[in-house]
Amino acid sequence: MHNYRHTLIAREGWLFIFLALSATALAEHFSGILTALPFAILAIALLFLFRDPPRKIPSAPLGLVSPVDGTLVEITQVHDKYLDRQAICLRLKMNWYGIYSTRSPTEGKVIKHWFGDDGKAAQWIQTDEGDDVVVSLVKGRGSRHPACMVPTGERIGQGRRCGFVRFGALVELLVPVNTRIEKQAGDKVLAGTDIVATLVH
Repeated sequence: MHNYRHTLIAREGWLFIFLALSATALAEHFSGILTALPFAILAIALLFLFRDPPRKIPSAPLGLVSPVDGTLVEITQVHDKYLDRQAICLRLKMNWYGIYSTRSPTEGKVIKHWFGDDGKAAQWIQTDEGDDVVVSLVKGRGSRHPACMVPTGERIGQGRRCGFVRFGALVELLVPVNTRIEKQAGDKVLAGTDIVATLVH
């Protein structure tokens, strides 16, 4: 089972924050507080952007939680090119001002990853009941590819942190066609907390 030790500030931002704080200290030491002020503001902004608050994961084994913070912009039936099937696609738009962490919509096993030259990345998770769920992400503005930290073949828990998309992305959640959708287009959702759909057996 994938296990990630949670930190309130995402590890992907530690280096940038450290550099901003170091620049603040050096500028204050050699030139004074006025010169250091822009670097201090930058450090505060980075702390805000890379925040990663813990989430209360609901007790709903067949529920699918939102993989990201953002807005559910569209719900359509599409052809899932990853698994060659018909699927319901829930498109979610992340906010550019964070939170950038992505979370697993369900508990299960990571079967496969896809990384495209166009900056897209996708992860196939199969539940213990045999349901197939695909999370597809378009690259963020500040990274070449969305970061995925759960290797193929490992298990992951529902709502657990599984990736990072710097400065946000458009996310597609592809689920079986008989899935019951719990949200409507336009709804705001929180990653790991809000149930957006329920698998039906």
